[in-house]
Parts: sequence; C-alpha cells; structure tokens
Amino acid sequence: MAGLCGTDYRIWTGDRVVQYPRVLGHEFVGRVAAAGTGVSGVRPGDRVVIEPNYACGTCPLCLEGNRNLCLARTAVGIDVDGCFAEVVRVPARCCWPAPEGAADEDLLVTEPLAVVVRAVARAAVGPNECAAVVGAGTLGLLALQVLRGRRARVLVVSRSDRRFALARELGASATHAMSDGALDAAARAFSGREGVDVVIETAGTADAVTHALDLVRPGGRVVLTGLPHEPTPVAFFSVVRREVTIAGSMIYQDEFPEAMRLVAAGTVRTRPLVTHRFALDALGEAFAAHRRPDSIKVAVLTA
Repeated sequence: MAGLCGTDYRIWTGDRVVQYPRVLGHEFVGRVAAAGTGVSGVRPGDRVVIEPNYACGTCPLCLEGNRNLCLARTAVGIDVDGCFAEVVRVPARCCWPAPEGAADEDLLVTEPLAVVVRAVARAAVGPNECAAVVGAGTLGLLALQVLRGRRARVLVVSRSDRRFALARELGASATHAMSDGALDAAARAFSGREGVDVVIETAGTADAVTHALDLVRPGGRVVLTGLPHEPTPVAFFSVVRREVTIAGSMIYQDEFPEAMRLVAAGTVRTRPLVTHRFALDALGEAFAAHRRPDSIKVAVLTA
C-alpha cells in the first residue's frame, strides 16, 4: 500500500521536473518478494515499512551524522523508480520491520510521521507547554498528535476550518482560522501570555512562516518543516528583538522506529487521515482526488 503526497503530485504535473520516465511514489509498506545475495536482516515474506531517502554515507555531512542533509541523497520515487508499481527495488537498509498488530493502512504515513517526529524533537517540547501547528494537512494533523503525546496543549491554525473537527478529535485544544482575526491575539488568548512557546510550521508557504512568527512568544521556538517555493519576507527586527529561535527540520535521520512505535501504541492515529483509496490501475483518479478539498491522504493499493 502506498500514499500519495504533494511531491508526487508536483512531479506528475511537471511542476517539479525529474528525469523522466519515472515511477513515482515514496510512502509505502509492503512485503519482501526477494532479497539480493549478501543481504542480512531482510527475508522474503517480511512485512516492511520503507524509509525512502538514503544518503551516500561517505561525504563530510554523512560522516558527521547529518545524512539527512547529504547533497548526494537519493530519494525513492524521485531520483529512482518508486512504489506506484507492483514491485519496487530498494536498498535493504531502507527496510524497517513493520510492528506486529499495526495494519498496513495504519503504517501508510510513517514517512511523513517521521518528518514531524524529528521536528517536534528539534523543538524540545516539554509537558504542559503551549504549542501551535500551522497547517492542517497530513503533516499538521500528525504534528498535533506527536505534540499531544508529549503532553503539550496544541492550537491548530489553518487558512480554513474544514479540518478543525478532525483536529479537535485528534487532540487539539483549540483551532483558529485565518479569517477569525489576528493570530497574535489568538496566541495570547490560548496561552494566557505573550504567545505560544513552540510553533511547528507544516504548510510550506511563505505566509506560513510569517504566521508562525506571529504566534510565537518572545523567547519561543519556531521549527519549519515546509519548503516554500517563493520568496519569504521575514521581519528579522522582530526575531532579534524577541530573541526567537528559528530552526529548520529536514526530513529525518533515526526517527522511523519512533514513528512506528507511536502508531503501534495508538499515540498517533493515522487511519482518520486516509480519506481516499484507489487501485493501482486507477492512479490517474488518485492524483485527481489529491486536489479535492476533502482529501487529506490518498492511498494506492498496489497489490
């Protein structure tokens, strides 16, 4: 089973150009059909979740422990053929044993979940802190649950309120749409002080960065996970004056086991995020569904 995300959609439309032809897809879980000679730890029949990014392992960034920043990193479904196929070939080191008792559909979003597990860890969120999540898409709704797992109170902020009912069901203490008034006032009302302690940005737009800075209190922390594709104006006077810490968080390093543990333990509920399901031969319909307002995560059944 595979998940379809915004990166897949941008490659499919040609907005993000890769070397074509390319089989897309990088969020997936499946069973090992065969293993090459010399492979240990992975056997035919094993159910595995795939970590789709792998580094070169030899550059200075890799050797110092920053393999997620490797400039020669390979991404399955982007640089090499991916999982929107009956069979896909991946390095054995990308295969994580699927936890017993966790269904394929529950593990479908392990890859984006690992992204926000790292982001929340980089924010060093503590119990009883006030946090805000900017964006109510897949990453935002996962970040909300990871923050709740750390016993933080969470405000979810989005451009519209269409996913707020689900956000509250998944643990949000409050929600705020952009049309509901100033963000700084909402953050003060929610936190009972100058703003929230931590903001996790997941929307990937220039506006989302500005919104994150509007929400955070003096001395607070902002972690950016999105990748805006347009210039981002930032009032750095305010950043310095308020001594705000801004950190980027790029994919993951060792977060896959923790992401799977959170799913297996029920701390993070992923199935409510899967809104559409399609067979592999209806992949075109799956891409069309990705753009629907009621879509969060589209699943593709490859077998």
